[in-house]
Amino acid sequence: MQIKNIIEEKNLKVTSARKELLEILNSETKPVSFEDIKDKISMDKATFYRNISKFESESIVNSFESNDKKRYYEIQKFPHAHFICNSCNNIECLENVAHVIIKGYTVTDVIYKGVCKRCKQ
Repeated sequence: MQIKNIIEEKNLKVTSARKELLEILNSETKPVSFEDIKDKISMDKATFYRNISKFESESIVNSFESNDKKRYYEIQKFPHAHFICNSCNNIECLENVAHVIIKGYTVTDVIYKGVCKRCKQ
């Protein structure tokens, strides 16, 4: 995935902060919060949230709030559900779950909550 192309396709200005942020999100295997990646980025919190907000409005990044009241972000690669553990707050991407279709609605996010395999043992 060419990060520069993603930014340019949305007619956004290519900046080092935007490229850096998308490269980090692209390298992650699951959604991450600001707190998860703040030590990996060379921008302040305001710049992070300003850019992440722009990416969300342009449908480059999607987000959701977890049990811990933090917002988690990921690049929109393909539609999939998430599982959030009520015990440890771990978040997993679920790729092999049937896509939910509700007549007359457009479903954008599906989040399952429960107890993960690790906490269940």
